[in-house]
Amino acid sequence: MAISISSSTLFLSALLLVSTFLPSPAQATSFEYCNKRAKYPVKISGINISPDPIQGGKPAQFNISATTGDGISKGKVVIDVKYFFIYVHSETKELCEETSCPITTGDFVLSHQQTLPSLTPPGSYYLTMKILGEDGKELSCITFGFSIGFASSVADS
Repeated sequence: MAISISSSTLFLSALLLVSTFLPSPAQATSFEYCNKRAKYPVKISGINISPDPIQGGKPAQFNISATTGDGISKGKVVIDVKYFFIYVHSETKELCEETSCPITTGDFVLSHQQTLPSLTPPGSYYLTMKILGEDGKELSCITFGFSIGFASSVADS
């Protein structure tokens, strides 16, 4: 008796196996600036992801704590996500949808909520976030890792 395995099943099984043996990404609060030599006008002070790890099919909250020495009236937030080294998601949001505008000098928080599809493969993901000013100038750019855990097969009570 022959057993037939589809190529998509084989691919997903291989991804799960590889993600099991890769080191997990750094803590959610650990990040790097995209250009370590740049003097970004917006400084990032911390990242909080809840829940951590993220679960497919359930909302996840990303809170990015930042500070600026200049007021910002509007701009954009550009987000790119990689799974291993493959781009899997990209989006551009209005800055004022992610925080209260105008942003005055001092501390502020960017808050982004995202619900990933329940079939999102578990593993290590990497996010690059750029904050662009009204004129398109890059105000900040960071990259950080986060994890997506296995989805629970038991319904929450």
